[in-house]
Amino acid sequence: MRIGIIVMSGIGSFAVETGGAQALDKLADQLRRAADDGFSSVWITNVLGLDPLTSLAVTGSQVPGIELGAAVVPIYPRHPAVLAMQALTAARAVGAGRLTLGIGLSHKFVIEDWYGYSFDRPARHMREYLSVLLPLLDGTAVSVDGSTLSAHIALSTPRAGRVPVLLAAMAPRMLDLAGEQTDGTVLWMTGPATVRDYVVPAISAAAAAAGRPSPRIVCGLPVCVTSDPAAARESAAQEYAAYGQVPSYRAMLDREGAAGPGDVAIVGDEDAVTAQILSLADAGVTDFVAAEFARDEDRERTRSLLKAVIAGS
Repeated sequence: MRIGIIVMSGIGSFAVETGGAQALDKLADQLRRAADDGFSSVWITNVLGLDPLTSLAVTGSQVPGIELGAAVVPIYPRHPAVLAMQALTAARAVGAGRLTLGIGLSHKFVIEDWYGYSFDRPARHMREYLSVLLPLLDGTAVSVDGSTLSAHIALSTPRAGRVPVLLAAMAPRMLDLAGEQTDGTVLWMTGPATVRDYVVPAISAAAAAAGRPSPRIVCGLPVCVTSDPAAARESAAQEYAAYGQVPSYRAMLDREGAAGPGDVAIVGDEDAVTAQILSLADAGVTDFVAAEFARDEDRERTRSLLKAVIAGS
């Protein structure tokens, strides 16, 4: 199991750390440290902060080697041809084989209330979106007349190798699509039992039926090494409270038997956190992505433990 890290988000402490006029400089520093610390990948979220693909194109070109992931780009506000151009351009900027594009439906309240788009027929829209996006990323022209979108276009954007696509998938139809058509899924707030008993069997069966390789399972969870796990769980519960109210994340928490985000956070001393991380590998996770939310002395303690897990893997 590879170990990656979330270095920026649009909410909570991550937004504070990467905000202001020097946001891109701070982000580049975080990418450098992640690479120096041995992480296999860094992932940037898309929550009202820096645009992930633009940010990765700018900062990732300064930090060689490490995989760069967008987790995840909402599809409704972007035509798939536009997203393909942007992703191919970012991939060219950072170098071949480094960029991974995570996409997702987002959520009804985000798409309709924030952006003013209809969230109608999400599964159909995603299927039609992929029928345009994936060929364009591979350099193939498309001619699609769907019920939710159309595209008749060929791109001349320079390509720097293949851009893998991961689908944020929690509902059964999304897991089927992820297995049938993409390289895997990228998860958030999804605990180990849910990954083991629900996500991995569903997406793997879909991939096998489509004759595709075993899918990549990227799992992001909050992490804190601490001597006070109860306080850490309460901190996670408060910082990530919004995710316990969003229907798709709520469904994953309910499957796990978790009252809220604090219950799926990975917290405890070094031995406890190591065991929890390794249990994800046993559940079928191919990439664990740590969202560090520790404070004060626990911050460096958490990073040191993650480096030790990487060194021992």
